[in-house]
Amino acid sequence: MKTFIIAEAGVNHNGSLDLAKQLIDVAAGAGADAVKFQTFRAEALVSRQAPKADYQLATTGSEESQREMIKRLELDEAAHFTLRQHCLSRGIEFLSSPFDEESVDLLVDRLSVARLKLPSGEITNAPLLLKAARTGIPIILSTGMSTLAEVEDALGVLAFGYLDLGIAPGLSAFKEAFGSPDGQSSLQRHVTLLHCTTEYPAPFMEVNLRVMDTLHAAFGLPVGYSDHTEGIAIAIAAAACGATVIEKHFTLDRTLPGPDHLASLEPSDLRAMVSAIRQVEMALGKTIKAPSPAELRNLPIVRKSLVAAGAIDRGEPFTPENLTVKRPGTGVSPMAYWDMLGRSADRDYAPDTVVRL
Repeated sequence: MKTFIIAEAGVNHNGSLDLAKQLIDVAAGAGADAVKFQTFRAEALVSRQAPKADYQLATTGSEESQREMIKRLELDEAAHFTLRQHCLSRGIEFLSSPFDEESVDLLVDRLSVARLKLPSGEITNAPLLLKAARTGIPIILSTGMSTLAEVEDALGVLAFGYLDLGIAPGLSAFKEAFGSPDGQSSLQRHVTLLHCTTEYPAPFMEVNLRVMDTLHAAFGLPVGYSDHTEGIAIAIAAAACGATVIEKHFTLDRTLPGPDHLASLEPSDLRAMVSAIRQVEMALGKTIKAPSPAELRNLPIVRKSLVAAGAIDRGEPFTPENLTVKRPGTGVSPMAYWDMLGRSADRDYAPDTVVRL
């Protein structure tokens, strides 16, 4: 199965439409399936008192607040339409993460996105989860910073929203929706979970890729990985572990000002990551253990057969002294060595001649 690769532009456009279009060009050129931005209104996303994260302080300083920083990175509605059109022209899917309910309306009702990607920070934002599910379109849900119970709670909200039962939302209603056959069926049809470690960059020892298996075992849903580590090795490893979706931040230049550039891939690394994941997909192959077509060509060359260790006359019995094992593998298999001992040769054999039955 093909891994769906999301090139996460995020806010690495720095508020510039031209820079955002260049990011689309890079993602398309790298072979990603989708390029993802972030859709938000600063006043609906961040309170005036909200502090910056440590990584944001390290990359953007403390002179401005988180809200002021976020405000500079907004893309207005016209910019969204321009970017969606540019994606269409480059043959790559336009994708964005909504951070508020009005942004869901913009993305679904006016931009007609194929799916929504909900970020880890919104996994307890039940009103946003419900709004997203009520659109009826597929959702990719990141699960960074969450426990298994919190993921289940979020899935309950999504199940309730997809079912659209016409009853009041609430914790008991969400739980009932999650546990119902119809609720589970709706989740199976619509939801993909992403394992994620929410730190920029994420320490390798805190990645815990095996959590993908835990999520799949717990909920039976497709599972992918949103990667915040440095480099491309962990994203490739996640693909080898069966991730159905890989999401990775990228930028034009890691030295650009802004909160996420330093933890992002540059264009050459994005291309290398996509290429490597595509190779992993091919290498995962089938579950049947059998010789591949390439191996079948090599099999008679590298395997061995029973051959005459010396001259053997017709009618002479095969013995340990006159029967040995050598290449090529075009004759009797050495697995039959002991069954051949004591049998009479059906013809004359010169030394090194492959023995026939």
